[in-house]
Amino acid sequence: MTGFTILKPRKVAAKWIGRRLIGMILVWLAMLAGPSAAHEVRPALLRLSVTGPGTYQATWKQPTVGDMAVRLIPRLSSGSLDRAPDSETAAPGFLIRGWRVARGQPLDGQTISVEGLSQSVTDVIVKVEGGGADFETVLRPASPTAVLKLTGPAGIAIPGYLTLGVEHILTGADHLMFVLGLLLLVGPSWRIVKAVSAFTVAHSLTLALAALGYIHFPSAVIEALVALSIVFVAVELVPAPDRPPSLTRRYPWLIAFTFGLLHGMAFAGALAQIGLPPGAAPAALFLFNVGVEIGQLLFIAVAVAAILGLRALRRRAPFDTTALARLAPAYAIGGCACYWLIERLTVIYA
Repeated sequence: MTGFTILKPRKVAAKWIGRRLIGMILVWLAMLAGPSAAHEVRPALLRLSVTGPGTYQATWKQPTVGDMAVRLIPRLSSGSLDRAPDSETAAPGFLIRGWRVARGQPLDGQTISVEGLSQSVTDVIVKVEGGGADFETVLRPASPTAVLKLTGPAGIAIPGYLTLGVEHILTGADHLMFVLGLLLLVGPSWRIVKAVSAFTVAHSLTLALAALGYIHFPSAVIEALVALSIVFVAVELVPAPDRPPSLTRRYPWLIAFTFGLLHGMAFAGALAQIGLPPGAAPAALFLFNVGVEIGQLLFIAVAVAAILGLRALRRRAPFDTTALARLAPAYAIGGCACYWLIERLTVIYA
């Protein structure tokens, strides 16, 4: 018949299945893009400042998302923190509570715990300062208690930052999505090595400068710009056969370096809120950055294996999946990034 195209049943089925798969992927990623996953998981902080025998100031600093906060309650075995706090304030992204303890039981030998930590995904950095003995450790959901040994070794003050760096990047969905977009744009080849190396150098530079206090930008603005960088990469992923190669496709390392400067300042946000150990800031900063790189390389290795595996499956598929493979990642990554961008802009202009 003239003017009509008769589609073969196989092509119709392929198109229907392709649309269904794209819809499922977008719904799944939209769920992933919720506020709890949009930002990297930031650790909480319990600082105990000793001013005399049995006298100290306890400060609890807990991350929040908007007006919401996970129910986490710090406790000491002496019970000195079991009462209402003497002060409570809300800072951007954090809830801060303080207790003044006078003539209490000495901290040495007490057990510190955080109620509700085992049901969360948050780590807690515990710092004891003053009184001639500094101590630092990290409480985790799997180990929410620790004994304060102030007369012995100072715990894992510096090595703990290595683990925090790994967890920081692996729980930062936005940073990982940028790396994934970069990997999809360049492909699993030697060019991704150059692009990731440029990204590493850039975010290491701004991470160090921001964490040490040499540069400072509002965290809300940085988070919005990070989301915008992911939108940019997603747009580049959309195939355009008639469009000449863009600057991003010709020099992906340059774009990776430019946006890496933004991501480094976002990485520094966690350290800026927690602080670096006195007298050991360079070592802690170095280990945190190494942890970020370890987590990033682990993610890239898994992503490359997944890409190669999906390519093998595509060759065995009963229908043509070329359009799905090209469009689904771009729209999924771009959709999540646009959601984060709008969410973070509302924080800035609220």
